[in-house]
Amino acid sequence: MMRFDLTDLRLFLHVAEAGSITGGAQRSHLALASASARIRGMEEELGVPLLERERRGVRPTPAGRALVHHARTVLEQLERMRGELGEYAHGLKGHVRLMSNTSALTEFLPEALSSFLAEHPNVNIDLEERLSYEIVQAVAEGRVDMGIVSDSVDLTGLETFPFRVDQLVVVTARAHPLAARRELRFAEVLEHDFVGLASGSALQDYLSEHAARAGRRLKLRVRLRGFDAICRMVERGIGIGVVPATAARRCQKSMGIRGLRLTDAWARRQLTLCVRRFAELPLHARQLLQHLSASA
Repeated sequence: MMRFDLTDLRLFLHVAEAGSITGGAQRSHLALASASARIRGMEEELGVPLLERERRGVRPTPAGRALVHHARTVLEQLERMRGELGEYAHGLKGHVRLMSNTSALTEFLPEALSSFLAEHPNVNIDLEERLSYEIVQAVAEGRVDMGIVSDSVDLTGLETFPFRVDQLVVVTARAHPLAARRELRFAEVLEHDFVGLASGSALQDYLSEHAARAGRRLKLRVRLRGFDAICRMVERGIGIGVVPATAARRCQKSMGIRGLRLTDAWARRQLTLCVRRFAELPLHARQLLQHLSASA
């Protein structure tokens, strides 16, 4: 008889997702020795290896992939139970896993999430920034409850709900040669120096991809953590930047910058909420999705 507990299942999922026992142990808040012992115990109990050990990490064997599938199912059902019982037992906390692209995370989610969390003190949200295609994959595989992506990715097989419209604009200093323009194409600005977001930002990767499609590379002078910091650096004449129109309008109130609309079709994006099946979400996740889509 298999005697895996919930800690075992969560640990194995985290190891599979991280691609290493060390990474899985950290996500599970376990010591490496303890995590390794649990994995060995699971393999001994089943009588088959669950992980292939490689030089740069681990990956699930066929048996391990089967365990990943069933572990996700069990933990999703547990979360659904927590949500349903949470209506009656206020001490039980709900946990929602949400992934978002940069624009939604920075410009729209803070306000929307703060009001939801104020109304639902027993709910915790695990929020992570990712590229839209990575989010779609995570939602489809059940690694997160829902995602917020741009409509440029293939959402076949997922249920979708509108969230916000995100228009990207070029921001320049008032004295910059481009400042007299009202709108332009992305290809027209690629010869200029840029102020961009830090490495790993979903939006920065998105812009770099479109620059590559135009046969160019972004000439990044400096990378920063947020849109306000980008606009402040642009104001000082260090370079130009690309930010959501909402960020540009906010910063224009206190900074000497101009916002120029990008006319490329990809620069106007419908931000979309996506889930595998709304009806199968835990109660708290359904409530969050309804709250976010209602505020669109």
